[in-house]
Amino acid sequence: MNIGILGLGLIGGSLGLDLRSQGHHVFGVSQRTSTCQQALDLGIVDDASVDLKQLAAAEVIFICTPLSLIVPKIVQLITYLSPDTVLTDVGSVKTPIVEAINPLWRNFVGGHPMAGTAESGINAAQRNLFVGNPYVLTPTQATPSSATMVVEKIVLKLGATIYHCRPEEHDRAVSWISHLPVMVSASLIAACMSETKPEVLELAQKLASSGFRDTSRVGGGNPELGVMMARYNRPALLASLQQYRHNLDDLIALIDQENWEGLESSFNSTQQARPNFMDES
Repeated sequence: MNIGILGLGLIGGSLGLDLRSQGHHVFGVSQRTSTCQQALDLGIVDDASVDLKQLAAAEVIFICTPLSLIVPKIVQLITYLSPDTVLTDVGSVKTPIVEAINPLWRNFVGGHPMAGTAESGINAAQRNLFVGNPYVLTPTQATPSSATMVVEKIVLKLGATIYHCRPEEHDRAVSWISHLPVMVSASLIAACMSETKPEVLELAQKLASSGFRDTSRVGGGNPELGVMMARYNRPALLASLQQYRHNLDDLIALIDQENWEGLESSFNSTQQARPNFMDES
């Protein structure tokens, strides 16, 4: 199958590596000529160009640009495509993307692979990035089942686990388990940096180990991605942040009141709840 990838960063590059290994012919498009050459050198694509016309030969196209570019790039792209071409994106927010694209392109399937690393860019691309990870598809009632089935077939061969939901449900769910953690993690780093005694801050930095590494990782990631999460998933993220602030206020009150029994009860509840969010089998 001829498959196009618009945007050759971590996700687009990793898709290309896997799809080519399965025998697909992969066309890649990036804004930079240097990235196109890297994609060819790394074996990510068969053909690469900065020209969107390159993707006219593709039967399925994955849009792997930053969130802010998905809609404008699709608007430019569809002038070159056959009406049968299936489009899908990998954006971490779905509602505004689906609402904007559905009236423009019938064969569009919203998608979001829940996979990634702390690194970004084409050099971070890796094989088997999607294996065992969730991959959300958000077709609407207007989405042709044939288009959804095409994307499903490709995703299953990537080794991912497919979940279907409405765009609004997706955005509300990821606000809890993806977007809120980025904001909380960033706040943790900022709070630590507010230590006013230089010797204490230096000591804290030297003592930081696995606990701090795990809880601060996503807050120290790509700033642009964090802004895009907030910008495009603003209502759901604000709701989750406000609830988090409420829970944090409850913890402050328990500690301020020296209510150790209540604090232990709170920790017991979170200890019991965490396995429901983590598949550690």
